[in-house]
Amino acid sequence: MERNKSESKSGELSITKMTEISDPETRLKMLSEKASKVEIKHNIPPKRYYRSGLQLIRQADVYTKEGNYEEAYQLFVRFITLFVEKMSKHQLYHKVTAKEKESTKQILREVLPKAEELKKQLLKQYQDEERSRREEEQRLKEEEERKNKLAAMEAVRAKFADTDFLETKDDIKLPVKRFTPTPKPPKSLSIDSKPQSLKDNNIPRVDRSTKPTILSNDSSQLRDIILPNKLIQNFLSLAFNNTTNNKETCGILTGKLERNKLLITHLLIPQQTGSPDSCLTLNEEDIFDFQDNHNLITLGWIHTHPTQTAFLSSVDLHTHCSYQLMMAEAIAIVCAPKYDETAFFILTPEYGLDYIANCRQTGFHPHPTEPSLYTKAKHCKLDPTAPVEVVDLRRK
Repeated sequence: MERNKSESKSGELSITKMTEISDPETRLKMLSEKASKVEIKHNIPPKRYYRSGLQLIRQADVYTKEGNYEEAYQLFVRFITLFVEKMSKHQLYHKVTAKEKESTKQILREVLPKAEELKKQLLKQYQDEERSRREEEQRLKEEEERKNKLAAMEAVRAKFADTDFLETKDDIKLPVKRFTPTPKPPKSLSIDSKPQSLKDNNIPRVDRSTKPTILSNDSSQLRDIILPNKLIQNFLSLAFNNTTNNKETCGILTGKLERNKLLITHLLIPQQTGSPDSCLTLNEEDIFDFQDNHNLITLGWIHTHPTQTAFLSSVDLHTHCSYQLMMAEAIAIVCAPKYDETAFFILTPEYGLDYIANCRQTGFHPHPTEPSLYTKAKHCKLDPTAPVEVVDLRRK
């Protein structure tokens, strides 16, 4: 769900702290606290949150099947927090239908035991990791002691090796000390230096970079979105008539989660109305039904600028804000056929997302240009071999 600027910063601190904390109970508590930091925006309709809730569950189920328990647990906790604690405080909650409320209650009945089971598994995982860490530290300590003993023995041998013997008339060998400097053993093996403490040693910790990362709005933590190359050309072909008539066309990017990557698998073209500088989606229920029937999650949107370059207008910024609040990685693709230009954007997580979410103006209106409100979506990766299915939901 939404992660504002302050949450992003606190989230980054939590990640750092969690990698340093060894106590399993404390690690689990910090994970739960971070996942429960959910806030709602009253200018975002409740329907958006209910749709986002379904996407949280779909992603959590995928993570569970893949054994990515940290990510799955966080998404379940986020869902529980949103619909048990937060949604009832939304200013438009009274407009939520009884059907939506009952459906969510049913999902909660299924999610609560799943989250509890994941919590038990994570605690065991953390306990196993802590035990392995302690065993590794003990092994390294014993290895260091062994090296120190060998260094001491080597130093003694070196002293005797530097001594010559002279023969006398009575065949008695007298030791004569060479006047050559005795080479000192390397610092790390010197018997004169105190053995390094366990704290001073560069002991490798458990590599948490290979563990599931915590979802955050920090661009460095965004999961990759894989975009099929052919999607752009397919979309431009469908939009050709509108482009010729100077009308914008839009489409919805949907797909699935797989191994912590978001794959765009379907391009949905909804019923819509277009003008030279705007496009309005109609009959959203058609989109929702298709996604629900195919277990798809929303990953962003795409639209044309028939006569302009590729950029995000003030209206585009507000449109995309609702996508990115629901899915941090959601992208906005702008195609400018006249200039043979296509660009992939996101609102800047550290400033733009929060700014637009709190902007109450509608229609075309000015926004400050500094700091930048949006930027290129660097987490979007093109795949020339990935398939895509185009579904045109427009009425014939």
